[in-house]
Amino acid sequence: MSQDWLHGFRAVWSVDFEFAAPPGERPKPICLVAQEFRSGRIIRLWEEDLRRRKAPPYPTERDSLFVAYYASAELGCHLALGWPLPASVLDLYVEFRNLTNGRNPPCGAGILGALLYFGLTGIDAGEKDRLRHLALRGGPWTPAERAALLEYCETDVRALAKLLPRMLPQVDLPRALLRRQYMKAAAHMEHTGVPIDTRALARVRHHWLSIQDELIRRIDADYGIYDGRTFKVARWAQ
Repeated sequence: MSQDWLHGFRAVWSVDFEFAAPPGERPKPICLVAQEFRSGRIIRLWEEDLRRRKAPPYPTERDSLFVAYYASAELGCHLALGWPLPASVLDLYVEFRNLTNGRNPPCGAGILGALLYFGLTGIDAGEKDRLRHLALRGGPWTPAERAALLEYCETDVRALAKLLPRMLPQVDLPRALLRRQYMKAAAHMEHTGVPIDTRALARVRHHWLSIQDELIRRIDADYGIYDGRTFKVARWAQ
């Protein structure tokens, strides 16, 4: 498919958030960068600007296309901020996994792996990992760290702008827009979470090794498969 079908959208926005997500908690958006595909207009917002807004800085109606990579993360940030979800979503991660289904992309299925698969370049993997950990660390951030995180966020948006035209010829649009429904559902599931008895969970975690030992003692008594807590594949094969 060519880029012709993009003419059905009055705007095409590539969007990326950086966020911190404590274990078991909802994401806490740190910054947002969005770029309109045709005009090249770029929006950069830091966390205090995001919290003040009641709606995204880009349109979310059906005639505006929202492009992301692993969109449930960006959609989860929308939910965390109380923003409406975009009506039309194209997730290039989902489309890349669909394209390479049954194969192992040589550099993985992350956005850097997708860029390399199509012969494109992106941020150095080590630098990406360093900045991702900076975001996960949480604030406060120095002015230099803020600038670095916004620049890092923008590299993924630029990557989306490069990936989109390269992937379009292999994107089945009606089904691609249908697949967006699952990523929306995944964002809602992650936002709602799973009700859990946290006291019971803490007790299980505290006693987990002794629980393992007791289970192995009772179940493995007639088989001798385990060596301590280690499952021995050779013994199982015998």
